[in-house]
Amino acid sequence: MTFTLKSVLLFTFLLLSCNSGKLDIIADLPNSLKEASAIETVSDSDLLWTIEDSGNKNNIYGLDLKGNIIKDIDITNSSNIDWEDLTSDKQGNLYIGDFGNNSKNRDDFTIYKVSNLKADKTTAERINFILPKKVKPKDFEAFFLSESYFYLFSKENKSSMLFKVPNKMGLHTAKLIKTFNLDGKNHRITSAAISENGKTIVLLNHNKLWKITNFKGDNFLDGTIKELKFEHDSQKEGICFKDNTSVYITDEKNKSEGGNLYTFKIN
Repeated sequence: MTFTLKSVLLFTFLLLSCNSGKLDIIADLPNSLKEASAIETVSDSDLLWTIEDSGNKNNIYGLDLKGNIIKDIDITNSSNIDWEDLTSDKQGNLYIGDFGNNSKNRDDFTIYKVSNLKADKTTAERINFILPKKVKPKDFEAFFLSESYFYLFSKENKSSMLFKVPNKMGLHTAKLIKTFNLDGKNHRITSAAISENGKTIVLLNHNKLWKITNFKGDNFLDGTIKELKFEHDSQKEGICFKDNTSVYITDEKNKSEGGNLYTFKIN
């Protein structure tokens, strides 16, 4: 078989273009952020935003692409019961999901809306929700905002649930959209995000992500689901879109491992 230079170059390009599961480290997270549980971009901000989960401060942190804390904002009228994920809207508001429930003893949950990302201290508006009757208590670590609704994914070993909550101040009862199973032995969802064009969803796990496309409306789980495995397993807790073809991912520190900011190609 004869190979031309053109064919060899084409093969090399295709090989390098394939998703290999490689996470590219772009920064170490500060040692002070031992339990970074989310990552999010915000309109009109050059920073990447993160939080820590239960037992830590009720603060949000703005990072540069070198992992330095540029902004540290105290949310004075909040408490960090179990902050787990972040999402944002096109107006530049940041939303904190205080809905972690490892012990399954919470019956009400809070989403904080933060509008001032320039002050050192600020207050937040509250969106509260409860689960529908006959639904057992759930643990949540993942959500995103789309078309005026928050979509929350329960963290389960087997069968998970997708709920929606309106982006309106006050108390709401979450609406169950779908009960679903993802392929694989372990599909506990630790973070979620939707692309700016609204056409792609990613769900994060410690050793993989699921990319969802070709869905209609909020029937997300009826779309095309593709599993993308990572090269290594760590406590990955945060994901957001860098652009429509790649994402940022963070993991928590575990002894000498983790505590990094990564990029990952999904196309």
